[in-house]
Amino acid sequence: MADPLLFNPRTYDPAHFDPETRRLLRATVDWFETRGKRKLIEDYRSRAWLADFLEFSAKEGLFATFLTPAAAAGDAPDKRWDTARIAALNEIFGFYGLDYWYAWQVTILGLGPVWQSENAAARARAAQLLEQGEVFAFGLSEKTHGADIYSTDMLLEPDGEGGFRATGSKFYIGNGNAAGLVSVFGRRTDIEGPDGYVFFAADSRHEAYHLVKNVVDSAKYVSEFRLENYPVAAGDILHTGRGAFDAALNTVNVGKFNLCTASIGICEHAMYEAVTHAHNRILYGRPVTAFPHVRRELTDAYVRLAGMKLFSDRAVDYFRTAGPEDRRYLLFNPMTKMKVTTEGEKVIDLMWDVIAAKGFEKDTYFAQAAAEIRGLPKLEGTVHVNLALILKFMRNHLLAPVDYPPVPTRLDAADDTFLFRQGPARGLGSVRFHDWRAAFDGYAHLANVARFREQADVLCEFVTTAAPGEEQSRDLDLLLAVGQLFALVVHGQLILEQAALTGTDEDVLDELFAVLVRDFSAYAVELHGKDSATEEQQSWALGAVRRPVVDAGRSARVWERVAALSGAYEMAP
Repeated sequence: MADPLLFNPRTYDPAHFDPETRRLLRATVDWFETRGKRKLIEDYRSRAWLADFLEFSAKEGLFATFLTPAAAAGDAPDKRWDTARIAALNEIFGFYGLDYWYAWQVTILGLGPVWQSENAAARARAAQLLEQGEVFAFGLSEKTHGADIYSTDMLLEPDGEGGFRATGSKFYIGNGNAAGLVSVFGRRTDIEGPDGYVFFAADSRHEAYHLVKNVVDSAKYVSEFRLENYPVAAGDILHTGRGAFDAALNTVNVGKFNLCTASIGICEHAMYEAVTHAHNRILYGRPVTAFPHVRRELTDAYVRLAGMKLFSDRAVDYFRTAGPEDRRYLLFNPMTKMKVTTEGEKVIDLMWDVIAAKGFEKDTYFAQAAAEIRGLPKLEGTVHVNLALILKFMRNHLLAPVDYPPVPTRLDAADDTFLFRQGPARGLGSVRFHDWRAAFDGYAHLANVARFREQADVLCEFVTTAAPGEEQSRDLDLLLAVGQLFALVVHGQLILEQAALTGTDEDVLDELFAVLVRDFSAYAVELHGKDSATEEQQSWALGAVRRPVVDAGRSARVWERVAALSGAYEMAP
C-alpha cells in the first residue's frame, strides 16, 4: 500500500486537479520513468544540457501552460499562474533531479519582472516565447555585489533616441546560455539614486550579449554574461525607478517559494532508496533496521519529511488567498525557503547516517540528493537573510492576533493574480496574523503537541519580558537564535492546520512534535550560550527546555509506516 504522505510515481494520480493539469503532471512523471534511472544518473554525471527535457516541455506545452497568467493566455483556457500546481511540479522535478527543477525555477524568476510590467508588448512577447518552448533568465546578481541591488554596476547610458546602451556584467544567472528573454536589472547613468533603477528585457542570442562561462560544474547553466553596448529600446523597458526595485524583491517572493517543494521531492526519492537498502541489508545476522538507533534516525527523517509536506501544502493556501489586506504569505514564504529546506538537509543527513557508504555510490539517486539538497537553503537569500526577515513578524504573530476569515484548501483552477501586483516591498511591520494558538488547541490531546505548546507560550513570555534590547538588536548572532525558536512555532502551526484539513495520522503528528520539542530545546540551549545573552535570557533559555513525551507503542506504529517504504518504489532502470 502506498504511503498517503509521500509522492510515489507508481501510484501518482493528481485527481484533485483539472484534467489538463492532471495530464501534464502525469505525462512529466511518465517521461522521466520512461527514460529510466540509468539515463537520469548518466546525464547528471556528464553535466549534459537539458535539451531533451526542454524539447519534451515544448512539445507538451508544459512551461507555457503552467507559467502563463490567464491575462496573457489569449483563448487558452488551461493557462494560468496557479501556485498549487506549480508546487506539485516542483516536487516532481525535485524527485527526479534538481537540474530539471533549476531550469524551470530560473524561468519563473525571469518571468517575474515581465508579468509585473505594464509593458503589454513585452508580456505578449514572453507569452509567445513560452509557447515556443523557450526558457527565461533573471539577470539580477553580480560577481562583486551578489544580489545587492543597491550597488548594481549594469549601467544604461541614454542613446538620445528614447532608449539606452547597456554595459556591464551579471553573475550566477541560470539559463543565461539559452534564455529567449533575460530580465536584467541595472541603473541609468544620468539619474542618481533609486529613481535611476531599470529592469529591461534582453536576448541571450543578441551579438552584444556575451556569454562568459558556466560558473558551476553542473548541467545547471549558471552563467556569467556581459553586455557590451547592448541596445535597449524603449519597448524593452519593463520597470523604472522604485518600481524596478520592487519588481526585483517581489519576483524573489514568488520564486523562493519553489525551493521547499523541490527539497521535498529530493527527500522522497532518497527515502525510498535509503529505507529499501537498510531494510534489506543484513549486519551481524540481523537487518540493519533491527537496530534501535537506525529505527530512530529513519523515523525522525520520515516525520520531518511529513512536516515539510504539511507545512508547504498549507503555505500554498495563504499564497493563493493573499491580497493587499492579507499579506500573511510574507512570513510563510521565507519560512518555506528557510525552514523547509534546512529540514530537508536534516532528513538527508539522518538517512545518510544509516546507509553510510551506500550514499556515495554512483548508481544511486541518493548520491546526487546528498549534494543537491545543500544548495536549496542557499538560493534566493541565505538562511540568515530569511531568518532576519522572519524576525520582523515575530511580535505581531505571537502577541497581536486579529480575526481573519478561515482560509480553505486552495486547489481550485484559479489564476493567482496578486503575486504580480504585490505593490511596494515595504511595510512588513504592519502585517497582522490570525491566532496561532487555535491550531494547537485542536490537537491539545496529543502529548507532544501539548508539550511544544508549553514552549511556544514561554517564547511569548520571552518576547514580552526578556526580548533583546536596543544594543542587542545589533547582535545578529543572538537574534538568529531567537529567530529559530520563533520559526519552530510558525512551522508547527501550519503543520497542524494542514493536518486538520487532511486528517493526518495522529501518531505521525505526535512523533513529529516529539522531534520539534527536542529542536526547540536545542535552540534554547544555543541561545543560552550566546556571548551577549543576559542573565535573564540565559535563565529563560534553560527554563524553556522540555523533554518529549515517550510512547513506545506510538513510535512502533510510526516505524511500521517507515518500514513499509522498503520496496515501495524503485525507478525504472
